[in-house]
Amino acid sequence: MKVAIVGAGALGTLVGYLLHRAGYAPWLFDRSREQVEIIEQAGLTVEDAEGIHHAPLCTATTDPQKIGCVDLIVIAVKAYDTGQAMRDSLPLLGEETVVLTLQNGLYNLETIAGIVGRERVLGGVTAHGATRLGYGHIRHAGSGETIIGSLSGAQDRHLASVCDLLNASGIRTAPTDDLRGTIWSKLIINAAVNPLTALTRLTNGEIIERSELLDLLKRITEEGCAVAAARGITIYYDNPLEKVKEVCRATAANRSSMLQDVLNRKKTEIDYINGALVSEGESCNRATPYNQVVSRLVKALEIRGAL
Repeated sequence: MKVAIVGAGALGTLVGYLLHRAGYAPWLFDRSREQVEIIEQAGLTVEDAEGIHHAPLCTATTDPQKIGCVDLIVIAVKAYDTGQAMRDSLPLLGEETVVLTLQNGLYNLETIAGIVGRERVLGGVTAHGATRLGYGHIRHAGSGETIIGSLSGAQDRHLASVCDLLNASGIRTAPTDDLRGTIWSKLIINAAVNPLTALTRLTNGEIIERSELLDLLKRITEEGCAVAAARGITIYYDNPLEKVKEVCRATAANRSSMLQDVLNRKKTEIDYINGALVSEGESCNRATPYNQVVSRLVKALEIRGAL
């Protein structure tokens, strides 16, 4: 299977490395010429609990025409770049090309489907955590299950082959027939963890060690679950707050993507995570004051570009 990964950030680098390690030859497509040149020259480097690993990946480019048509496009950019990234990737589309997003937040699926059509789109979530240390260089700080499905909820004809590819690459993957519930379940976790890490500069594990943050974690989680219930969306955790804590423990050393963005003075995905919960709550008449406050505080950090 010919694969192109769009976006060479933390997630894109991790997926590229794991595919390469399994014997595949993925392309990395990114708009940053500097980033692409460094990856072409130095390959990909992944640090984890077992040591430092290197993949001499040289198939990186800023030109999608150089890649040509592929079987699978993996969108791994920030949520606010999804539309532009998909439009930039149109030269990668062949008659049978499928597009997979494992991005954080809401609305990525709809954005991609609006450009390439619903029948091409697979989406999902992953419990893998990665911290970007430099161009093509990450720390793999946590792992877990990846779940993917199609927009129709049916067993899409591409779904099995993509699951097989990811599993063969060491990305433990299972299919779902409720993609919306799967994405919202991950959203509940991101909404609780990401803004609190970004605002406090603590790692995922550290925020559950602070008693003063546990009530905030609880309130944000409860609001998200209430909005999901009002929208008729299933959250797949018997105890969502305990699930949030479990994820924090499993990725204890990880700096959330939102914290990484704040530290690097970059725009965050707050509008697609907590901000999306606020918007969805307004649409079904559910108040989300805690999500609204953390959204505004993180937006204030963006405006200041504070460290």
